[in-house]
Amino acid sequence: MSASSATSSSGAIMSASGKTGKVSKILFLLILLGGLAYAGVCICHDLQGVPSSSLLVYALLTVALLIALAFEFVNGFHDTANAVASVIYTHSLKPNTAVIWSGAFNFLGVLLSTGAVAYGVISLLPVELILHMGSDVGYAMIFALLCAAIIWNLSTWWLGLPASSSHTLIGSIIGVGVANQLMSVDRSTSGVSWRQIINVGESLLFSPLLGFILAALLLILSKKLLRIPAFYTAPENDAPPPWPIRLLLIFTCTTVSFAHGSNDGQKGMGLIMLILIGTVPMAYALNHAVPKEEWAKFSANSQAVQKTIEDLLPPGLVLHTGTDARAEVTALVEDKQGTPEQLAALAQLVQMVEHDVSKSDSLRNLPPREVGNIRNDMYLISESLTLLQKNALHRQYNLNAVQMDSLNAYHTSIDHATKYIPIWVKVMVALALGMGTLVGWKRIVVTVGEKIGKTHLSYAQGASAELVTASLIFAADRFGLPVSTTHVLTSGIAGTMAANKSGLQKSTVRNLVIAWILTLPVSIVLAGGLFWFFRLIF
Repeated sequence: MSASSATSSSGAIMSASGKTGKVSKILFLLILLGGLAYAGVCICHDLQGVPSSSLLVYALLTVALLIALAFEFVNGFHDTANAVASVIYTHSLKPNTAVIWSGAFNFLGVLLSTGAVAYGVISLLPVELILHMGSDVGYAMIFALLCAAIIWNLSTWWLGLPASSSHTLIGSIIGVGVANQLMSVDRSTSGVSWRQIINVGESLLFSPLLGFILAALLLILSKKLLRIPAFYTAPENDAPPPWPIRLLLIFTCTTVSFAHGSNDGQKGMGLIMLILIGTVPMAYALNHAVPKEEWAKFSANSQAVQKTIEDLLPPGLVLHTGTDARAEVTALVEDKQGTPEQLAALAQLVQMVEHDVSKSDSLRNLPPREVGNIRNDMYLISESLTLLQKNALHRQYNLNAVQMDSLNAYHTSIDHATKYIPIWVKVMVALALGMGTLVGWKRIVVTVGEKIGKTHLSYAQGASAELVTASLIFAADRFGLPVSTTHVLTSGIAGTMAANKSGLQKSTVRNLVIAWILTLPVSIVLAGGLFWFFRLIF
């Protein structure tokens, strides 16, 4: 494409961005106000019957929620902007239409998400900090995580670099965990879950490589099967592509938006749940929406899993009098050794939880002052069962099919009680993502469309990269792993440029790689320093 075409393409994007119709403004404002009103009503309903807390608690809750939503708002600059980049750059949709369209499918993706990624992110945090949410150190952790992620995301956005919010958040978690361990007087204090960090790190590392390779292969395959010359050209001026190509690009934008909501949106949801559980545990520590008939099975499942665990123990093993079952199970989650004594303590903790919840016929009616401890016990049990089901402990104890069924049934009951996301949280996260896209899409769209390859993005390249991106995100969501929409999509576009023999702009690729390399160490240092600062304040 010529220099004049390049200038006209960029100019068309920028000029179109200024034409926001009154109807679009009013519609977006109504959606925003409706979402805020809905969230407010839901929070008031949830807090009914909860003993009044101090004004300081509610002030911290409000500030923490605003910062968490700000994180998702900034996330919209980076990740959701990538979802609309191809349809805006190719003029398949007007910018405001594209943003609203993408926001709607982000919302659906968030709404229909499983929550697995949200709690997968939470599991990266040190066990000690999760068990002490609501304390001063818990607030310091939340504020440090969110502020560090926002600072780095804003910095890279200002430079027009499609940096990864997922990468930033993982680095922030590592920084907080390491700082917590270094600042603790007790050197046995747990740091981050390095094994889980490695699993997530592998998904963040290999997903862009897969995006590069698969997008390149898909473009090559399409050239052989779809011999449509217009499909392989770049957009000219502000003319939309032919309608079949336009529909395809709208479809790929839709799938990426939905996939983004189902994966990336969950990261903010997980942090918001930590805030709610730590600040108002009586309302949010346990899922009040679990049906009574389902909860009625909990006692039977508890007894079955208790017997299953006891069958794994050496004959005659009895815990010493005065043994702290919670401390033993915490050690099991932290060191993942699974000693017979730790398994015996796990069976005892299962019995304790069953005794505590038997005081009521539903989670909503449990004694308010006991809810926080019950939730922590359930968290420890859930993490321990995961080790028995999927980790080396499974091979160590050689569980049979009947024993696995027993563990699965009880684990499902525990997760239904603790791993949930209220609908209003999903609504607020989706709105924050949409607002971020509306404000910050321009820089990312130009980078994606014009600054990765030496030629401008063609229709086929945009479609190939987005189809691969959506597929990889859906696969990651299936396994509860966070991946970076930004990294996968930009790598996919780079792959199509390589397959097209268009060449890559070394300066942009260099800047992207530098941002990718710096994200972890910078976010680690930022989060660790902020955690130390907030510990001094609180």
